[in-house]
Amino acid sequence: MALQRLCWSAGALGCRRSSGLQGQLPGKLVEALQAVVGSPNVSTALAVREQHGRDESMHRCSPPDAVVWPQDVEQVSKLAGICYSHGVPIIPFSTGTGLEGGITAVRGGVCFNLTQMDRITALSTEDFTVAVEPGVTRKALNSYLRDTGLWFPVDPGADASLCGMAATSASGTNAVRYGTMRHNVLNLQVVLADGRVLHTAGRGRHFRKSAAGYNLTGLFVGSEGTLGLITQATLRLHGSPEAMVAAVCAFPSVHAAVDCTVQVLQAGVPVARIEFLDDAMMAACNRFSGLSYTVSPTLFLEFHGSPGSVEEQVRQAGEIVQMNGGSDFAWARELEARNKLWAARHNAWYAALALRPGSKGYSTDVCVPISRLPHIVGETHRDLQESGLTGLIVGHVGDGNFHCLLVFDPADLDEIQRVKEFATRLARQALALDGTCTGEHGIGLGKRHLLWEEIGELGLTIMRQIKAVLDPKNLMNPGKVL
Repeated sequence: MALQRLCWSAGALGCRRSSGLQGQLPGKLVEALQAVVGSPNVSTALAVREQHGRDESMHRCSPPDAVVWPQDVEQVSKLAGICYSHGVPIIPFSTGTGLEGGITAVRGGVCFNLTQMDRITALSTEDFTVAVEPGVTRKALNSYLRDTGLWFPVDPGADASLCGMAATSASGTNAVRYGTMRHNVLNLQVVLADGRVLHTAGRGRHFRKSAAGYNLTGLFVGSEGTLGLITQATLRLHGSPEAMVAAVCAFPSVHAAVDCTVQVLQAGVPVARIEFLDDAMMAACNRFSGLSYTVSPTLFLEFHGSPGSVEEQVRQAGEIVQMNGGSDFAWARELEARNKLWAARHNAWYAALALRPGSKGYSTDVCVPISRLPHIVGETHRDLQESGLTGLIVGHVGDGNFHCLLVFDPADLDEIQRVKEFATRLARQALALDGTCTGEHGIGLGKRHLLWEEIGELGLTIMRQIKAVLDPKNLMNPGKVL
């Protein structure tokens, strides 16, 4: 089930100890890895392996048998070839900020830590494109672009690796205006299981559209490391907005706030961000961040464009907000003021955990068509209240994606069971409304049964066949997605 593989009792206190050959790679294999990257860039130390066996999810830590730090794609290719010839699993790692156990080595193997591949290349300000390696994070890229008039807007919250974001098809607060990673990746360099290097759109190409053959780039975006190792991503950049205005407003009910979201989008207001926090989440954020927002269902909005267009967007959105009973407006135009206004949203996860010190958290990740959003958010709010769970709702409601942050005692087996039932119930409700069980976190370990319910047996069979062609030995991040 969705949470059966979580380490409920131990949490982050320990890892699954290796058994059998795990943790004991043949000496000749270790020597072969060292011959490629050098002895300092290969580790079989338990502490290092455990560090690479967990992400930010509550899935049980499962350490790899060894960790390697390649410096370039040639080394990645050689290392993959060695693992392939020995039948050893390959697990990618960069920043470790995933939320679905995507980096856990459930079958042991070699973890490829790609953080030392951190070059930014092929910046074309005229074409609005740039190429990045796996060690480049979104904040590092935007810092690099600061004086170019360009930026990369996909923001999942964490300072994640951009190649990792491509691997999970990440999105975040700006997706309603700028799209997800799937919309902003133009080309990928991928090392396949046997060491061959694929350029999904052709070497060096960075066109905006193409009708040439199958969309291989789209195939690897969201593949979660199960088809190959992404060693370079060519990304679409955007012009930095001339003006930005942020706003926060409170509503009398969950339905009023979500209805307002739908109406803003229907009116064609090109809002850059529109985020929802329920009353419980607002109370937690006030307490955690020392804020004084009204404790009621709340929308956080941001508008980008020229000064004139932004003022028009603000006027249009303001009228719709008032029609839905919105009040207690707070506006911010300067960077410092905008950052302060957004503090509540950015710290939501930590604010939730602070409600119960020593607790653990689990985040659901459903996404539904916009027209179904008022219904499912309202039903979820009622379900949370009736369940007796500590749960808070926050989400990127502009694209139909929202999360329930469920906070629980890892020693309380009854509460754990209720969290599991709630998460599965919510995912199935989203599927019943023609939505998906994951909008941005990925399938990982815990949602594989829901993937079957979402796409059906034939869809899953075709995915398995694609996997078998690209990874016939099932070595690429095994145990995930399928």
